Amino acid sequence: MDFKRFRIPLYIMAALLFGVKTYIIYRFMFNLELENKMQEFILIINPLVSAYLIFAISVWFKKPSRQMGFLRYTALIGTLIVYFNLVFYRSFDDFITAPQLFQASNMGDLGSSILTLIEVYDILFFLDVAIIWYVSRTNPTTMSVSYQRSGKVFALAMSFLLLAGNFFLAEMERPQLFTRAFDREYLVKNIGLFNYHVYDAAVHSKVKTQRVFADGNELPAINDYVDEEVRKDETSPLYGIAEDKNVIFITLESLQSFVINNDVNGEEVTPFLNSLIDDESTYYFENFYHQTEQGKTSDSEFLVENSLYPLSRGAVFFTHGQNDYHGLTEMLGEEGYYSAAFHANNKSFWNRDQMYDTLGVDHFYGEEAYEVNEENSVGWGLKDKPYFEQSIKYLQSMEEPFYSRFITLTNHFPFELSEEDRSIDKYDSGSNTLNHFFPTVRYMDEAVAQFFKQLKAAGLYEDSIIVLMGDHYGISENHNKAMSDYLDKDEITPYDHVQLQRVPMYIHIPGHEDGKVISKVTGQIDVKPTMLHLLGVSNENDIYFGNDMFIEDRKGYIGLRNGDFISDDYISARGVCYERETGEPVEQGENSEETINIAAGKSDDPCGPIEKQVETELELSDTIIYGDLFRFTDSQGVSVE
Repeated sequence: MDFKRFRIPLYIMAALLFGVKTYIIYRFMFNLELENKMQEFILIINPLVSAYLIFAISVWFKKPSRQMGFLRYTALIGTLIVYFNLVFYRSFDDFITAPQLFQASNMGDLGSSILTLIEVYDILFFLDVAIIWYVSRTNPTTMSVSYQRSGKVFALAMSFLLLAGNFFLAEMERPQLFTRAFDREYLVKNIGLFNYHVYDAAVHSKVKTQRVFADGNELPAINDYVDEEVRKDETSPLYGIAEDKNVIFITLESLQSFVINNDVNGEEVTPFLNSLIDDESTYYFENFYHQTEQGKTSDSEFLVENSLYPLSRGAVFFTHGQNDYHGLTEMLGEEGYYSAAFHANNKSFWNRDQMYDTLGVDHFYGEEAYEVNEENSVGWGLKDKPYFEQSIKYLQSMEEPFYSRFITLTNHFPFELSEEDRSIDKYDSGSNTLNHFFPTVRYMDEAVAQFFKQLKAAGLYEDSIIVLMGDHYGISENHNKAMSDYLDKDEITPYDHVQLQRVPMYIHIPGHEDGKVISKVTGQIDVKPTMLHLLGVSNENDIYFGNDMFIEDRKGYIGLRNGDFISDDYISARGVCYERETGEPVEQGENSEETINIAAGKSDDPCGPIEKQVETELELSDTIIYGDLFRFTDSQGVSVE
């Protein structure tokens, strides 16, 4: 090919190729909600603007060989960044953050999970790299440029002018985009993946300095907020009903509430968990929401332990595992409880070995405490049935009362299970992930049923309170088409997506006969105060953002980490306010069909006041974690000067 005919410099050609490719990935690979034509326009221009800004740097290299080398490696590195985010997104429906780059030790445990996220057609995403590589190698002189200084300055100025225009449009579309950046999707959608990573790195550097400059002066204001908005004087009738009983807390991996009392291929998905709802010793919370973010299971543990929100970026277990906390385990330890955590996985995964020590866990039974072989393991490790079976002996040897925490493993993405362990058939849809989800959920259900029998046989059942909780979603938005088919819906709307964040929550008190289904809106942030009240432990001086789930005088809303929320009457999802019961968007006025847009700050927006309160709580919780503020309190959580 005679490239002398081309008058377009390679840096412009590279920017166009890379920008168009990135837009295609944004538009068709990422599940980015586009609400209007302006958002579509911004999504088109921001990858082109970012690509031009990066590739235009090449004009400052005088030698053609260096220009071409810069373009080659920039195209390759940029593509790898986009591709790594794509693979991550396929699993977590999210984008990589700076703190997660320091969690690389977790990658070794992902195993086959990553391979299931790679598609054959992914090689096409590197086609522009191959073209740039070939052209730059074969025609370096023809495709390079030799600008005067004024031309170089113009190219640079044009880059920043385009970037400023992009940011201006983004700010118009999403006011306070950078100051209220709870949702990474909004950032990527409006400023692009590369600018998002720059912003994320800047935020990461900023928060790292917060601990250094924190002095505890923030605590009085946080205490005042908790006293005025969170702490309630009401005492539940169940206060102290489980005093001195053992606590057996089971985290049900990736279990969402949509499978409860539901079936697949004519078979119940969770027969035991369904029957447990009808047990007179069980309280079942049918509108209980997970509130995790990038830390997933570890975030759910953090919420349960501390009644604080997880961080918006990374996992608290990893980024702030050395902080001081005043968690549930520590508080029960002060009441004479022995504590143990059980998880048949690598102790260092999610930095659990360090974090459990920080939280005051007396013993951690990790992978080395179990006999794991090819026959009794699948996917991420030991199957749930042998896991519970091998755990009983440890429970029997513990000093009572004890607080024990179990994390199941089999119902974990990519939901692998051998044929002999399947008692129901796979679902038939376009999503292998959803198809395989149901058999592993059933297996986990059977394992829990078996564990209940083992507890009774071991003589531990009657003197214990058993809590079962789903930790986070198992099926991400990437499988919305298959999910809508299963749920017999036309589509999964943002409202539906929030409702799918409901996870099962059971509190089973053997010998108690007043159990029932509770419909009030609750979440993982409520677990700590609820457990303390059931066990008769005071949290008078504690700092927390949840309420006892059994009292009536509650905050009335559950905040999600991205700023969305669920209240008694409304659901806020991606800037739109919905009626909670009907799912209908709230209208601005009696004669208006335009739906409420929270970002616009409408005065007649019923979701607005709650949104501001959720935002305040998220900021205060972040302040506690980033500043490590509990180091300025005594063992009872009282601030010390």
